[in-house]
Amino acid sequence: MKIAVSGKGGVGKTTFSGTLAMILAGEGKKVLAVDSDPSMNLHSALGLVNPTPISELKEMIAERTVLEGGVFKLNPKVDDIPERYASKNGNLSLLVMGTVEKGGSGCICPETAFLKALLRHLVLKKEEYLVLDTEAGIEHLGRNIAEKFDLMVVVCEPSEKAVDTARRVHRLSKEIGIRRVVAVASKIANPAQGDFVKSSLDFELIGSIPFDNTVIEADMNRRPLYTYSDSKALESIRKITEQILSHG
Repeated sequence: MKIAVSGKGGVGKTTFSGTLAMILAGEGKKVLAVDSDPSMNLHSALGLVNPTPISELKEMIAERTVLEGGVFKLNPKVDDIPERYASKNGNLSLLVMGTVEKGGSGCICPETAFLKALLRHLVLKKEEYLVLDTEAGIEHLGRNIAEKFDLMVVVCEPSEKAVDTARRVHRLSKEIGIRRVVAVASKIANPAQGDFVKSSLDFELIGSIPFDNTVIEADMNRRPLYTYSDSKALESIRKITEQILSHG
């Protein structure tokens, strides 16, 4: 199953992505978590060491992507990348895409071509569960990649800016062919906030995550939320995971 997670910055999508991946792995499933957010902090939600971002492997990328005469190969070899460059713990792996530098860094075509080819491979070829923590938007997902995802989860806190972003992500997700798009309300402190998110969205809301100080504590202690067994947020993400798998 291929799952992408998106939402406005700061709504808790990385915590959700990491906890979802750890719950799936805890159930014995083979899981590859992919961090494509420029902040590159999914590792903290997984309790894993951050591996070298793929975009920083410039010599290898140039070797595999740039042909003689400066022509770019659009289908470079990428099948060995997860095994070579992911950090791992049991059946859970983390791959970090990294950022493509702009401005004075020179031509960005090799890195862009390589990362797109890698993501396409992960979606089309890999058999394990894939959890992709995206950057705030999903414009970087091409149609030929996005349409192979089984699910887009849009995390949304109770604010007008967050629901505006959620609606935009939903619309764009459908336009580029993602099969199913659902929302998860986060940081919900009272029923009125939950009602606000539900009434503001025009697509399916599959669950809510309550405001929980344990989430803040986990972040401060650099520990995955998954390790806090008494967390109400963790309990709610478990229920949301059941909902996701029941439609898988």
